[in-house]
Amino acid sequence: MSLPPGFLDELRSRTSITQVVGRKVMWDPRKSNQGKGDMWAPCPFHHEKTASFHVDDRKGYYYCFGCHAKGDAIKFVTETENVSFIEAVEILAEEAGMQMPKRDPQAQQKADRRTQLAEVMEMAVQHFRLMLNAAAGTEARAYLDKRGLSQEARDRFGIGFAPEGWQGLWDQLTGKGVAPDLILAAGLAKPSTKGGKPYDTFRNRIMFPIRDGRGKCIAFGGRAMDPNDNAKYLNSPETELFDKGRNLYNHAPAREAAGKGHPLIVAEGYMDVIALSEAGFGASVAPLGTAVTENQLQLLWRISDEPIIALDGDTAGLRAAMRVVDLALPLLEAGKSLRFAVMPEGQDPDDLIRAKGAGAVQKVLDGAMPMVNLLWQREIEGKVFDSPERRAALDKQLKAKINLIKDPSIKSHYGEAVKELRYQLFRPQRGGGTRFIGGGKRGNWQAQPVVQSGTKVSMLAASEGPVEQRLHEAVVLAVALVTPAVLEDFEYELESMECLDAENAHLRDVLLRYANSPDPREAVEMALGPEMVENLLRQPHVAITPAVRKAGDQALARVTLTEELAKIKTVRGLDEEIAEAEEDLMGVADEAMTWRLRQAAEERNRAMQSRQEEGGDYTTGANGAPIDRDERAALDALMQNIDFSRGGKPPRKG
Repeated sequence: MSLPPGFLDELRSRTSITQVVGRKVMWDPRKSNQGKGDMWAPCPFHHEKTASFHVDDRKGYYYCFGCHAKGDAIKFVTETENVSFIEAVEILAEEAGMQMPKRDPQAQQKADRRTQLAEVMEMAVQHFRLMLNAAAGTEARAYLDKRGLSQEARDRFGIGFAPEGWQGLWDQLTGKGVAPDLILAAGLAKPSTKGGKPYDTFRNRIMFPIRDGRGKCIAFGGRAMDPNDNAKYLNSPETELFDKGRNLYNHAPAREAAGKGHPLIVAEGYMDVIALSEAGFGASVAPLGTAVTENQLQLLWRISDEPIIALDGDTAGLRAAMRVVDLALPLLEAGKSLRFAVMPEGQDPDDLIRAKGAGAVQKVLDGAMPMVNLLWQREIEGKVFDSPERRAALDKQLKAKINLIKDPSIKSHYGEAVKELRYQLFRPQRGGGTRFIGGGKRGNWQAQPVVQSGTKVSMLAASEGPVEQRLHEAVVLAVALVTPAVLEDFEYELESMECLDAENAHLRDVLLRYANSPDPREAVEMALGPEMVENLLRQPHVAITPAVRKAGDQALARVTLTEELAKIKTVRGLDEEIAEAEEDLMGVADEAMTWRLRQAAEERNRAMQSRQEEGGDYTTGANGAPIDRDERAALDALMQNIDFSRGGKPPRKG
């Protein structure tokens, strides 16, 4: 809405900023000079004990020497009451007795109609409040007493009662001259299908006024007193004033409280909101009889960057939360998210406050989980991931959900968070800290003590199993560490690699954990310490590996990893065949057994022959690692020229 020239200047001239600010602060009488309009107070925007907030009434501005907040009366209202600029102008204009600029005739007619309907709604509020305190409201008052609602709370929230009877409110309003069409348009009555008088929408219900962001009553929510009533809660129908998907219960007070730093809490029902507010959680709201809508979510984010969804501790509460997650994912923006606080099982916020007090609720709110955690919980709860196919299905489902996020930065961070959660779920079951003892059908997992890097004198000294496989493990990890660009291509193979060395297993897990970080090697060093990484890279059989020496050579790294992983796989296959053969020897050995052993041995020999030899660039050293042929030839030539006449012997080739 555009404002005509001079309107804001006149509004500022008519408005006393000391009066506007004075509603929110306590002036310091020692520093203030009211006669000159020179006022001082503790700042309402940050916590302080000294009066550093200065208001100059003659200039119409305020300034804080502590937090540097500054502005005029309009800015002060927008900041302290958490309203828009136009809403702040309307508030101040009404106080100053100024009429807001007229809009076009149709808009003005519509506004007048809405004003009339709002006046009818306020008349209904007063009628219901009178009925609550009359003889007809005895049972309703007893119910509210039982729920712990004080008289102050009833007055603050305008709680009333609609007695039994078909035309009680209708007769009251028409008797005061309200046009029947306005009563019907406000949703307070419904036309009779039998040709009789219209009948009241709400009967024998405790009434909760629903107000918009300006505090005007736009609808009602009614709680049935009859336990056999089909609808425990009943809201007004949608009207010219009321769109249940675009409003929140307790919107205006919650917005003001959130502007003062209170966390915004989204509860399920009216009683939860009232109980939370009375317990000190003033920024509490509730949707209006429906699941949270996109419009309500945007409204919540205008009030607070990270609302807390307070879930009832039952299945229905969790289902509602999951719907909110699906709704919110495509709408996420940097700094705009949700957290979820799950109440104890079988309790809602009202129950918890009455049972254990506000401190118990605060504890639940302090433990509110990020939205990504709830998304993860939904996908894994009650499921078993004991096969690659099931894990792949989990990955597919999570990827589909994350792809709903439009913001690329948030999508990337969600991917990292899910990878971390996946790591925590799967890693403890295998790899680091455990090893497979035995072979064949009788093998089993047992705990393996971690060998500290400081006590690891050599690979041979630290080994409790085949040294050869441990050498290959170290080469694989070193190559992946110095050339992390190839990690994505070998992620599954690395995850599947069962490390005999506990330290290698731990390093492998951490490397995969940070594979998508900007600098995986730096991340691993920060997580494990640079000493562990240096110990790995200094091992002789690792240091001479070309793919380690030529860090960053992706083609060489891929060839080396393919070869080393194949060697590990075939060595394990041979070990398992031998283990099963040992069991079979207890029975009758036949040709089938010897054929199996021969096949496994031949497969191992083929794997140990370097594939790189086919290209003519590399040969295989005694440790099984590939060695550049040119470098090997140069080394041989150098060794041939060394003088061994002093009793030494030339080194053996190969």
